[in-house]
Amino acid sequence: MRLRRPASTAVLWTKGALVPKLEAVVQGIVQGVGYRATARWMARRLNLTGWVRNLPDGSVETHAYGDKTALDQFARWLHKGPENARVTLVTIQRSEETSPFDSFEIRYDADW
Repeated sequence: MRLRRPASTAVLWTKGALVPKLEAVVQGIVQGVGYRATARWMARRLNLTGWVRNLPDGSVETHAYGDKTALDQFARWLHKGPENARVTLVTIQRSEETSPFDSFEIRYDADW
């Protein structure tokens, strides 16, 4: 399946404002199956900002900022992931912070 970039990645929050945040670690078969690319596509579709990255233990970590309803949809998607993923556990923490991001990106700093 080819993913298309969403039409709008507009940020709906004023810089410096407290924004709902979701931090998640996804375990299972989630590396090498397009999980990060699809997570980025989904987050951008939902107008979320933040990042997603692989962790050395084989899991995927994401920090997403945005509307609570959009974060709820993203959390539901994290439990499923792309077609070839096999998610076994998703650990989620929620908070409010100022978002230092204006888009949603894949981070490569923890790829091992």
